[in-house]
Amino acid sequence: MPSWSTLADKNIVDRRRVSRNAELAKAVRKTRDRLLEKAGQANYEYEILLMYARALAAGAVSVGVLVLIVAFSGFLIGLGRQMVIWALLTIGCYGILALATRKFSQTPADQIDIEHWKNIFFAGHAITGIGWAYFATIRCGACDVAFFPFAQALVLLVAMAATAIICSALRGATIAAFALPIVAYSLTARTELPPTFHGTMVVMLVAALVFFTYIATHFNRSARMALAFQSEKDSLIAELETANAMSDEARRRAEEANLAKSRFLASMSHELRTPLNAILGFSEVMSKEVLGRMGNETYKDYARDIHTSGQHLLNLINEILDLSRVEAGRYTLNEEPTRLVDVVGESIHLMQIKLQKKNIKLTEHFEQDLPFLWADVRSVRQVVLNLLSNAVKFTPANGEIQIKVGWTAGGGQYISIRDNGPGIPQEEIPVVLSAFGQGSIAIKSAEQGTGLGLPIVQALMAMHGGEFRLYSKLREGTEGLAIFPASRVMEAMPAIKPKPRPAKRPRAAA
Repeated sequence: MPSWSTLADKNIVDRRRVSRNAELAKAVRKTRDRLLEKAGQANYEYEILLMYARALAAGAVSVGVLVLIVAFSGFLIGLGRQMVIWALLTIGCYGILALATRKFSQTPADQIDIEHWKNIFFAGHAITGIGWAYFATIRCGACDVAFFPFAQALVLLVAMAATAIICSALRGATIAAFALPIVAYSLTARTELPPTFHGTMVVMLVAALVFFTYIATHFNRSARMALAFQSEKDSLIAELETANAMSDEARRRAEEANLAKSRFLASMSHELRTPLNAILGFSEVMSKEVLGRMGNETYKDYARDIHTSGQHLLNLINEILDLSRVEAGRYTLNEEPTRLVDVVGESIHLMQIKLQKKNIKLTEHFEQDLPFLWADVRSVRQVVLNLLSNAVKFTPANGEIQIKVGWTAGGGQYISIRDNGPGIPQEEIPVVLSAFGQGSIAIKSAEQGTGLGLPIVQALMAMHGGEFRLYSKLREGTEGLAIFPASRVMEAMPAIKPKPRPAKRPRAAA
């Protein structure tokens, strides 16, 4: 809340961002915590198997390329026949596994038996292990004794790494595929390698199998967590969409009900004012004894009370109807060039009696030479009268009211009316700006009102494309700002200079 030493001009320049809704932030944090707590607990076996099938289908090409590269390398060193048999066998084994994954992907989810398909996939990987086991038993007589077994171990390591990455969604796939090849390698390479070197290679393969299995398990856990978050996110989005649909429907119904209420009140203008005019007219005639003296003074007081009450009721009805016409879209603006200083001066003249009655000091700060404003004079006058009337109502006797008219930082024009009354608590400002809303302290320290003055000001300023702001500090006063946009400020057009007439040419002699 700005201090009262801050002028209205600075208040207009300041554009405060609306603070984030604390309840919304709390709900978002609660939902995020719920996601973190539940992630990984749900059973997503079908989605995991589906991820495995898609990954295997996408990685089949890379496995085939690896087999062809190894087979071509073996062909170059003189193992053509054995490498061709191994390549056909291995590609055939992977083809069987690929057909199984394709059938799984095409089967409807409600017809899937998770355990049955897991066994099928494990069996498929065991079949691919036959191809790699055959590769581990190949011997090269023309090669160096230590070179070819080392190359075989290197190829098995690469194949294990590829399988662990591609088939990480299926736990145990790496073990099912390479347990048999490692056993075959340890048995066949023993006769060709020194014991120390052979033991080292076997230990390296076993350690690599354990390591890649651990990596695959870690990837599997990460995939499950991702599925859990995805499921929770989809559920949250569905809940938000449902809540949003319910909110839109409730808002639509509220708007329809409010519009129906506004149309009803706007159409009741004649029906409400006609009997009130009769009450006001006849009560005034009776209180002034136009048709003759009344025999009893009490009747005269009653007639005066009826006239006062009717006048108050008429003012209330007029304000309700004005606000209802604005909400119903039946309030039309008769726009014309207007000077804010002139409208404010006329409104001050109309409030002079009330100002003098409470001995209120009025201070005026008007910027001179303000250009015309394209606005509805009647609406602008009502805005000024409502703000000034509130200021007079809540300003104590011998108080002070400041009125300012000038430029805004954006090139618009504003009206500022500030009093030194009791002020409004910060939490009650939204209540005061709502229809029929009144502040608690203001009610106790001032005369009663309808609570429609400020909502009407807001509505009229919105129709002009402007803005109304209310600043208040408890026990120091209240300031109302009516801001008109720069688009309504009229610029003076420069005068059109007449074009000089061309000089007449002398006629040629005949």
